[in-house]
Amino acid sequence: MKAVYFIGIGGIGMSAIARYFLNSGVFVGGYDKTPTPLTHTLEAEGAKIHYEDNMNMIPAECKSKDDCLIVYTPAIPASHSEMQFFRANGFDMQKRAQVLGTLTKTLNGLCVAGTHGKTTTSAMTAHILHQSHVDCNAFLGGITKNYGTNYILSTESPYVVIEADEFDRSFHWLTPWATVITATDADHLDIYGTEEAYLESFAHYTGLIRPGGYLILHKGLKMTPRTQAGVITYSYSRDEGDFHAGNIRIANGTIVFDFVSPLGDIADIELGVPVAINIDNGIAAMALAQLAGANAGEIRTAMKSYGGVDRRFDFHVRRNDVAYISDYAHHPAEIRQSILSIKQLYAGKRIRAIFQPHLYTRTRDFYRDFADALSLLDDVVIMDIYPAREDPIPGVTSRLIYDNLRPGIRKQLCTKADLMSFVTPRDYDVLITLGAGDIENFAEEITDTLTK
Repeated sequence: MKAVYFIGIGGIGMSAIARYFLNSGVFVGGYDKTPTPLTHTLEAEGAKIHYEDNMNMIPAECKSKDDCLIVYTPAIPASHSEMQFFRANGFDMQKRAQVLGTLTKTLNGLCVAGTHGKTTTSAMTAHILHQSHVDCNAFLGGITKNYGTNYILSTESPYVVIEADEFDRSFHWLTPWATVITATDADHLDIYGTEEAYLESFAHYTGLIRPGGYLILHKGLKMTPRTQAGVITYSYSRDEGDFHAGNIRIANGTIVFDFVSPLGDIADIELGVPVAINIDNGIAAMALAQLAGANAGEIRTAMKSYGGVDRRFDFHVRRNDVAYISDYAHHPAEIRQSILSIKQLYAGKRIRAIFQPHLYTRTRDFYRDFADALSLLDDVVIMDIYPAREDPIPGVTSRLIYDNLRPGIRKQLCTKADLMSFVTPRDYDVLITLGAGDIENFAEEITDTLTK
């Protein structure tokens, strides 16, 4: 194989694999609908990318079926002309997950699955191992602040950290050596149809763990494992889970706790990103790292130096008079956790959330759950739905969430054109923007406005 061509190269998961092949010395080409900072970075690293669905723009290096592998994302429609060209001409075409699956057959896969918490937990795991004598390769679902990338390369380590995505059953291509499952709250019902089918997908995934491997399962999940691997549980609470936190201390903007583990306790773990949900994420990450051989000193040092992931509880402004945080949360359970963490950090402060729903199907399926989670606050602004890959569904708008917010809440609907009018004037102490769409494009403008 001399070349790899990516259809949807700008996706966060796709770009990590593109970087892997660039580092391997293979020619990398690709298409994406829109240029972004991430695609510009890939181009600077040597990828040849275009932004028009046009077969004539496919690089010459990628037009031989004998020399070029095609990697595509399920989000690309079958009508895409380049997809049709490669299929009609007999190219080897693989989903992103298939490529990752091949890596888990040659390296020890440390995989993180679950409805939410995947990106942070996998990024923490990768940071611990990369900073330790063990080291690792990593394919992550976000840009880490420690490294400024979603990909870590090691030529020596036998481990690869992978964010295991359940969308389109992608994680069924993986063969983990050890895997965490963080949560199984129903999602992607446009793919699965029912919660039962969603849970069955996770059960099937547990059966893919290598013999002699490990399943690290969050305590209290609905899913029943189907595995021959060793099952170890984890949780925040000391009353549940083989791995858990003890002696939790939250004060003066810091979180410190003891990591209680069947592989050896580690005292005084300080979170580099002091958000309560990161206790849960950190326990899972440290469990994977311990299984891979990282020692107590390495784990303690790495947890304190972990800088977070872009868009995951990302502090843009943190002053005494105002704070601004952006968060990728786009599922009701994620939003609930994010809001509870903010309320804990900023008890007694006036908090405003601006939420951009992601996908018509997710809004249709969970609008009541979104409303329940957002109703934990007193001040909520809801933007229009970000459609991503979907066409509109009649009757499905942001008003479904708006109308189900609890009585008495200060609530407003908002278009993108109006968003900045809810940033100023500043009648709040803390602002959080929530969603997986393009609301992040406003982060710089919001930050500038609040810091002037």
